[in-house]
Amino acid sequence: MNDDATDRATEVFLAHRSLLFTVAYEVLGSAADAEDVLQETWLQWVKADRRQVRDQRAFLVRITTRQALNRLRTMKRRREAYVGPWLPEPLLTAPDVAADVDLAESMSMALMLVLETLSPTERAVFVLREVFDIGYDEIAAAVDKSPAAVRQIAHRARKHVDARRPRQVVSSNESQAVLLSFQHAVETGDPQALLDVLAPEVVLMSDGGGIKHAALRPVAGADRVARMFGGGIGKVEATITTEPTAINGNPALLVRMDGELDGVMALSVENARITGLYYVRNPEKLSHVTSATPLTLL
Repeated sequence: MNDDATDRATEVFLAHRSLLFTVAYEVLGSAADAEDVLQETWLQWVKADRRQVRDQRAFLVRITTRQALNRLRTMKRRREAYVGPWLPEPLLTAPDVAADVDLAESMSMALMLVLETLSPTERAVFVLREVFDIGYDEIAAAVDKSPAAVRQIAHRARKHVDARRPRQVVSSNESQAVLLSFQHAVETGDPQALLDVLAPEVVLMSDGGGIKHAALRPVAGADRVARMFGGGIGKVEATITTEPTAINGNPALLVRMDGELDGVMALSVENARITGLYYVRNPEKLSHVTSATPLTLL
């Protein structure tokens, strides 16, 4: 391949890179693995006979989906041996992601965990259809199924997700207000302030990956979660500071101990209260929280 052809291939790939990364991340829940998928997509793209490609975007999405599916099947086996709860790798996101309601919901920790309960093919089909609004024929080519089979898979996956996804979409202003109330309660150690901001059915999940201390099972209920903050975080012999941020397009806190990043705590909010807390402490998952990751549905 000559240099001009490589340059043109690179230009096309970079034009769609944010979309391809978003697709791979939505399918995988891992930024590191999504980056690997993009590298594999690039290698296939530069080797392809691009003169035969009628729709470059669809072709690239197809390669990315296939690579992500292959990797997801391997990851499923790895996650079975994971120590404690597994949470998606958090991404620091720019304000435009939070402003895009559909993108922010699809990237939320709460929905990403629901997607974890789907089979690899169901997840890929759901993501391509429901998140990116890709046609059934294109999805069929990406997952090596017939369009009729893809329609059935999409229906089954949608029904499964709808039964488990958060019940309402909350405005960014309401989410920010709840986040600030939660931050104040955590930093002051006020147990009543914590109870006031936590929903009775709140669930706390913490992911240390066997590297950092974390609860090995989800903690459910406002009283138990509040006690965790008082008896766990509240007794750490270190100076704890928190900083509001946006993770996966949703409100979160960066947590530092003695100035060093300890983890990211993402929130799920409904009816002005926190229904889900997702504390990622595994240092291997914190490489994408220092600078914003470009994401797009287009």
